[in-house]
Amino acid sequence: MEHVAGARRHPDSATEDGATQARPGQATAVRDGIVSAAATFGRTVRLGARATVLMVTDLATGRFPFREALVQAWFFASVSLLPAILISLPMGVVIAVQVGSLTENVGAGSMAGAVGGMGVMQQIAPLAAALLVGGAGASAIASDLGARTIREEIDALRTMGIDPHRRLVAPRVLAMTVVAPMLAVLVILMSILASFFVASIGQGVAPGSYWLSFGSFASVTDLAICLGKSAIFGYLVAVIASQRGLQARGGPKGVADCVNAAVVLGLLACLLVNLIITQIVLLFVPIGVL
Repeated sequence: MEHVAGARRHPDSATEDGATQARPGQATAVRDGIVSAAATFGRTVRLGARATVLMVTDLATGRFPFREALVQAWFFASVSLLPAILISLPMGVVIAVQVGSLTENVGAGSMAGAVGGMGVMQQIAPLAAALLVGGAGASAIASDLGARTIREEIDALRTMGIDPHRRLVAPRVLAMTVVAPMLAVLVILMSILASFFVASIGQGVAPGSYWLSFGSFASVTDLAICLGKSAIFGYLVAVIASQRGLQARGGPKGVADCVNAAVVLGLLACLLVNLIITQIVLLFVPIGVL
């Protein structure tokens, strides 16, 4: 009887032993994942710091590869120009419809320009620029550097004594940092114009009151914060995409994986930094001063 009881308990005890043995493996996998993420974050920060130092040093000494930076900037602008316009027009229409219905319900139809303009300049334009550079720009940088990495061109540059961070990463970081604010300005212009036409033609808002309210509440500080956010977003996207591209492994599949990771991580970093900057701005710059 004891033998039978022991046999009956045997599967349960085996299951418990298996579960006990599985827990250390799961803990090890989680620990390895955390260590890998921390190492990747550290490499990204180190790459960003080194690329920034090289960029500033080369600009000061006249050794910066301006041709490469101009080529990259033109490419980023050309692939993002049409998407920026296509994103801005629907955004402006949606803002006009939503803000117009709200201001009309509270009897403040003349404030449609102020509400729409402040919303576009403070949040929508920087985030739209982040989406544009995080999509088209990050994928271009990650795929280019990733393909160079798996073809061992990066190793060949190092063998010839050429620093790939100075030759490839720094120009792309500067180009993206400059192009992103330009895209934000384009988004502001197209969104506000679309919002103006919808408000004045479709909702009966007087054109003069629209622009008067917009000019009364929108300020240079709003524009400066928008451009600053966009420049930071472009910098982050370029650094993250460059790091993922230089770490590509495993052939074409590795390049595809690094492109996907660059786009996702770049957008997530921009959203997180936007939240932090918004909180800091609201803390130190009152709304009435914006």
